[in-house]
Amino acid sequence: MNETPTRDTIARRTVLVATGATAATLAVGAAAPGTSTAPTTDTAPVAAAAVCTLTKEMTEGPYYLDGQYVRADITEGKTGFPLKLALTVVDDDTCATISNALVEIWHCDVLGEYSGYVGNNGHNEPDDGTFLRGGVLTDSGGVARITTVYPGWYRGRCVHIHVKVHVNVTLTSDGSFTGGTELHTGQLFFDETVTAKVGALSPYSANTVTRTTLAQDSIYDDGGAASGLLALTALGSSPSAGYSGTLTLGVER
Repeated sequence: MNETPTRDTIARRTVLVATGATAATLAVGAAAPGTSTAPTTDTAPVAAAAVCTLTKEMTEGPYYLDGQYVRADITEGKTGFPLKLALTVVDDDTCATISNALVEIWHCDVLGEYSGYVGNNGHNEPDDGTFLRGGVLTDSGGVARITTVYPGWYRGRCVHIHVKVHVNVTLTSDGSFTGGTELHTGQLFFDETVTAKVGALSPYSANTVTRTTLAQDSIYDDGGAASGLLALTALGSSPSAGYSGTLTLGVER
């Protein structure tokens, strides 16, 4: 299913701040972040002070579900190559990190199916309405760490993850959240070279739907990190070992 923006004018704004070595590049015009084959450590990403690139929010899409779990691992046993996300939330005016912000993500499985909507991409599988959905509160350094799997794809869209940032939420006894203020709705994207390698291997190769590339996508605007392109680092010598993905999201409070 193709996604189209739900608003002609995006009132709120969001920034994505370069991390590490990409900061200088963004300051002069933003090339897409590269990838590395070196294993990563668990060091938190550091926001580059005062290097803020404003960008529009992106469409929520048709597959959002309210009331998902607050949890660091959203896989629920789903197959796929590991993906360890470290997303830093900062204030767009000051670049100061924001703690206790809920970073919520959701995405499709290797066959392009979303929980709660299984069958929309032509595959029949169990649907509990919660797999590959959830989020965590940012820590004292503004970092939200979430473990999932590398997403698959569905008709008309490139590989992506949806993301929302909320503040002042109330955690509930059933492991979910309520209330708060939504500061950002966006999407995270993946380097096409990495996706091509992942897509050629099982279990991703079982998805027979034609894959839309990053360049063909109707939502991604080729803005690199400023448009949600993750910095990916391989966790081993083979794509099956998985990847870490980092990005700093700046939000307008």
